[in-house]
Amino acid sequence: MKRIAATYLYPLTGFEPVRNGFVEYEEDGTIVRTGVCEDPAAEEHFVEGALIPGFVNTHCHIELSYMWKLFRRGTGMAGFIDQINALRDTASLEEKLSDIQTWMDRLWQRGVSAMADISNCADSFAIKAASPMYTRTFLEVFGTEPEDCPAVIRSVKALQAEALACGLDAAPTPHACYTMSPQLLTAASAEGLASGFLSYHSEETPQEEEMLRSGSGPMWENRVRAGMSTPPVTGTSSLLYFLDRLQQAHPAPFDEHILLVHEVCMDQEGIDAVKAAMNHPFIALCPLSNLYIHDALPPVELLRANGMKLTVGTDSLSSNDDLNPVMELFCLQENFPQVPLGELLTWACRNGAEFLGKERELGTLEPGKRPGLALIDHLGADGRLTTASASYRIV
Repeated sequence: MKRIAATYLYPLTGFEPVRNGFVEYEEDGTIVRTGVCEDPAAEEHFVEGALIPGFVNTHCHIELSYMWKLFRRGTGMAGFIDQINALRDTASLEEKLSDIQTWMDRLWQRGVSAMADISNCADSFAIKAASPMYTRTFLEVFGTEPEDCPAVIRSVKALQAEALACGLDAAPTPHACYTMSPQLLTAASAEGLASGFLSYHSEETPQEEEMLRSGSGPMWENRVRAGMSTPPVTGTSSLLYFLDRLQQAHPAPFDEHILLVHEVCMDQEGIDAVKAAMNHPFIALCPLSNLYIHDALPPVELLRANGMKLTVGTDSLSSNDDLNPVMELFCLQENFPQVPLGELLTWACRNGAEFLGKERELGTLEPGKRPGLALIDHLGADGRLTTASASYRIV
């Protein structure tokens, strides 16, 4: 049995840390017990910083790692989509696989124990299957033309078969309201719901809201110029449109675990609608990506006030300079300083594990679990994150 102690221990059974806390664990990482050091100076392994369970990254596109540092910042979503279309598949398969492996290893070394990952192809499957990190793969579906819906679903189900053959947990999921016909949005949602899990890019940018509310704005104009079908103009939010299409798959309430990614534009009306329709809604915050693309952040205080279950993602290296959960938390801390570190870590560990249905193993430091163990160093005198803070895997 091994033992390590630190200035702060965050078991995450609550928000408060244990000062001068220790954790004991078996060789395989199974937690035996936690507690308070009687004499910190007598501890054989005492470290400065915070010991935490492994992170759960609830939104990543690991297959896009080859796009690191290729994108211009601050283009808005319309400009970002233009860049994705121009830069996708500009690297060889060998280069893509090398970058996927590099960043999967880096995430693991930083203490990420599980991840909800988006895939549009099979590039990442073998690497994820061989990783010690648990991943659930969401096979993202696109298609703006209604007549293409059956072919798109056939294609994504063939991709699902490849993922399952690699031993991955994987199922189709819809991308976003602006990249899908109404028919495909419902069909892809039905496939995801059948698996018990669904991840959906929702209200990521005001430009998305313009499309649905008034049939205007840069994203609408891009689609028209490209000769693509546009989503229906509903006069309401894109989230309410999604809920309507979701209920075409099966009536509410939804017992499935549904992750709404970004929610930069979420308002009280949307929150009320989600709580009425979903029994297990989660929201993935990806603050550095939101700032990178369109310099905006989700209404975190509104979400907290309504008891929404928040999680944390890194998004991809097309819209982020790094895949670093600590820097995502630092960004949230700096913009929402009233949120204590223990709550931020709960979002990044415990809530993510619950979304993935892995709360019996991951997310908290409790006896019998194997969540992984990480250290966050270079905390401030007040125990908060600093620009120098970084995380390292202990086990």
